[in-house]
Amino acid sequence: MSEVDDEITRLFKVRRTVLQMLRDRGYSMEDSDLNLKREEFVQKYCIAANKINKEALFVQANKGPNPDDKIYVFYPDGKVGVQVIKNFVMKMRDDKVHRGIIVVPLPITAPAKHGVVELNKVVTLEVFEEAELVTNITEHKLINKYYVLDNEAKKELLKKYTVQDTQLPRILVSDPVARYYGLKRGQVVKIRRSDVTSLDYYTYRYAV
Repeated sequence: MSEVDDEITRLFKVRRTVLQMLRDRGYSMEDSDLNLKREEFVQKYCIAANKINKEALFVQANKGPNPDDKIYVFYPDGKVGVQVIKNFVMKMRDDKVHRGIIVVPLPITAPAKHGVVELNKVVTLEVFEEAELVTNITEHKLINKYYVLDNEAKKELLKKYTVQDTQLPRILVSDPVARYYGLKRGQVVKIRRSDVTSLDYYTYRYAV
């Protein structure tokens, strides 16, 4: 397989994982997009010399009509620095979109990492490397099913067990599965597990 074919296959898999990730976070995704075949991907996104048009991979999705429920996904090319990230955030702010994901081919620069931390005071911005998204980590047979609780469900849980959220077992927001679900500090996730008898039971984790 040529280097060009390798890149096309990688981006095809990355895009599929991104759409699955958005779906699993509760965003509305079309089945036709989720089930797009590689040949269809090539026809839709390839330009001259079989190069992928990364700008066309841009995704916008929403959970409802409220801007707070909308997300943008950007696919920049090459090394990503501060200005590229600022441009994305400016577009988000102009469109009143408060959450974004940037899928980068290479690790971002050190100043860009610092910039993301600062910009996260204004918007919620996540950065994933393409290599992290070639496969969907949640499809591994050893990964349990995660459900992120909304504020109301979290209150009911804490009331039911008469505990503070900080008394729950913890999960780091840097955990790969926590990143997949977009967990923020302070959120609680419900985890479905199966024991040796194949009976389901649930545990909870507090994101820190």
